[in-house]
Amino acid sequence: MSILPFTPPIVKRLLGWKKGEQNGQEEKWCEKAVKSLVKKLKKTGQLDELEKAITTQNINTKCITIPRSLDGRLQVSHRKGLPHVIYCRLWRWPDLQSHHELRAMELCEFAFHMKKDEVCVNPYHYQRVETPVLPPVLVPRHTEIPSEFPPLDDYSHSIPENTNFPAGIEPQSNYIPETPPPGYLSEDGETSDHQMNHSMDTGSPNLSPNPVSPTHSSLDLQPVTYCEPAFWCSISYYELNQRVGETFHASQPSLTVDGFTDPSNSERFCLGLLSNVNRNAAVELTRRHIGRGVRLYYIGGEVFAECLSDSAIFVQSPNCNQRYGWHPATVCKIPPGCNLKIFNNQEFAALLAQSVNQGFEAVYQLTRMCTIRMSFVKGWGAEYRRQTVTSTPCWIELHLNGPLQWLDKVLTQMGSPSIRLQGNANQPASAPRCAALSAHEGRLCSEGLQAKEGPATCRQSREPPRSPTHCLSRAR
Repeated sequence: MSILPFTPPIVKRLLGWKKGEQNGQEEKWCEKAVKSLVKKLKKTGQLDELEKAITTQNINTKCITIPRSLDGRLQVSHRKGLPHVIYCRLWRWPDLQSHHELRAMELCEFAFHMKKDEVCVNPYHYQRVETPVLPPVLVPRHTEIPSEFPPLDDYSHSIPENTNFPAGIEPQSNYIPETPPPGYLSEDGETSDHQMNHSMDTGSPNLSPNPVSPTHSSLDLQPVTYCEPAFWCSISYYELNQRVGETFHASQPSLTVDGFTDPSNSERFCLGLLSNVNRNAAVELTRRHIGRGVRLYYIGGEVFAECLSDSAIFVQSPNCNQRYGWHPATVCKIPPGCNLKIFNNQEFAALLAQSVNQGFEAVYQLTRMCTIRMSFVKGWGAEYRRQTVTSTPCWIELHLNGPLQWLDKVLTQMGSPSIRLQGNANQPASAPRCAALSAHEGRLCSEGLQAKEGPATCRQSREPPRSPTHCLSRAR
């Protein structure tokens, strides 16, 4: 390990404990990060405590604090990052990607999420959030295969109900108790451990798999496991009833959908880049107010949406709605600075295990839970002039690829039927068997929603398609 000249002995000792291998430039940056920390801690007499924590790897060491900057980040040699992430990556987890992967220990009095004037950078006062392992679903192979897909629950003739966040939540539901300071949130989008642990988290139904029907012997059962896909979600952008631009495939656990123009950032879907010759004045005005938009992050098997915009966002998540006993089509308003858990893998796994015992149709119905719709600035539903999402100027649709692919495997194991389509002789006679296989294909719904690839047909030419991937625009 090459050390720059005149490196103090304490810095050399601390660098000796760093994890992972770095190239020359990264090595120099790590040394500068340690030097910066040592300089700060010398002034407060905490240097011995840092060395004790690093060498003993003991969580019972004291908090090691540095002053919090205005935006919460620490700059080291023209590179900015969150201080606890920098030092946790240096001394514990070199593959650490995001602050969302860290959770403070209860004993930490100056944890980053507390937003105190001092922030603890003791790497042993933080633990890594582990994604829970989902148990495989035991699926019986049925000998009698349905002749066609059953229809998904159709709420197209009902107007979605509306609820407000956090006002629409019962007091015991531990929603986010405070909004972080604007400067802090605007730079980092950080959510507290309290948010990560408890935001919208109580009130969840007590879900557990039902015992397998005695009509199926153990020899008939096959375990179907959940696998994380390379892209955890796919996002399409719409203006009124028209899809605009290409689908964005999210590979990073944290991403933003905003109104700006960065063309090449894997952590940003920038709507400001997208053109539409049919764009009207109302859409133009709404696009100007998207601003910093929404942050979506997937951590520990949960998906959160955080409103970074100065205007509210409106979310229709069947998974979230079921958690709180709302109508599946309910639209929830999320004000600026708040976040909402919009999907939970463990809840979905329990529902899937229950549904398998109820048959193919029950499993198929879970498809609608894997699509989430979100409108910027303008809401829709019973309390709004716009009663369908395709009446809102700017909105996005998320497909959760992991759950969709899991459903695909389960439905395939149960026996995949074919569909005879009617209404358009130019369309193929059979549809893709499930959402995971056609999540990015064109579709035509009851609102006239069309994708670039062209419309799909359904059993009745005037009805929306009922394949798992096709939208229920009034229902969500």
